Amino acid sequence: MGAYYEMIGEKNKGEKNRAHMNVTWDATGYEKDFSFVPSYGEGVIDLIDVRPGETCLDLGCGNGALTVALRERGLDAFGMDASPEMLALARERHPELRLLEGDATSFTLERPVDVVFSNAVLHWIDRERHPEALAHVSAALRPEGQFVFECGGHGCGARIHAALAREFEARGLAYELPFYFPTIGEYAPLVEAAGMRVTHALLFDRPTALKGPNGMADWIRMFVQRPFEGMAPELADEIIAAAVASLAGELLRDGTWYADYVRLRMRAVKVQ
Repeated sequence: MGAYYEMIGEKNKGEKNRAHMNVTWDATGYEKDFSFVPSYGEGVIDLIDVRPGETCLDLGCGNGALTVALRERGLDAFGMDASPEMLALARERHPELRLLEGDATSFTLERPVDVVFSNAVLHWIDRERHPEALAHVSAALRPEGQFVFECGGHGCGARIHAALAREFEARGLAYELPFYFPTIGEYAPLVEAAGMRVTHALLFDRPTALKGPNGMADWIRMFVQRPFEGMAPELADEIIAAAVASLAGELLRDGTWYADYVRLRMRAVKVQ
């Protein structure tokens, strides 16, 4: 089976439009300072009705930590990611894993799987591309196969993005939110239109502690890259510093920075 999926990976690798990765990852910095991303994904795995030995695609596997966790639950899991930087780190950390390069909006599998799992990936896909991405997920699943995921939900990072928008506006610049954060009411119909039946949906606040005294600035630099593209570094630093200062009263608590996360968690089953 490993050779089979390696062959599929070569097909996906040629895709040019990696729409869900609106960022170039510092993979080592991500692992060092933002390890909470995969660690929170452990709870998402609990939504899977695990039948040992069933196949599972970890879509947007990042450094492979959750692919390992899926395998530890008894699934025959393999990973796929659009980021060569992340895949290189995953291969270094977990040489035993099957890892493929592919895009969530265009990947294909010649053999369907029992589970597609995704954590902290879907909000990177441009809003208009979600029907396309969900169609590929559905096509990758066997009938009654499970799609289990968590992503940013409506209101995620609202205070942070509002602060950045104010600082952009103060300098005569427009701030474009680089993520899609849907409500349950927005997203469940998209999932069902792709041929899947939603069986669980939850939108919830999850304030998330950031690492170190510069945690908020580091978070912005890691995750909010697109609005700063083409900007002089000095101006970017100025905007980030001003936004961080304005957020201290709301998101700095006892010396720890918090990101005002809201998460959307769902489980869906492919209709036969």
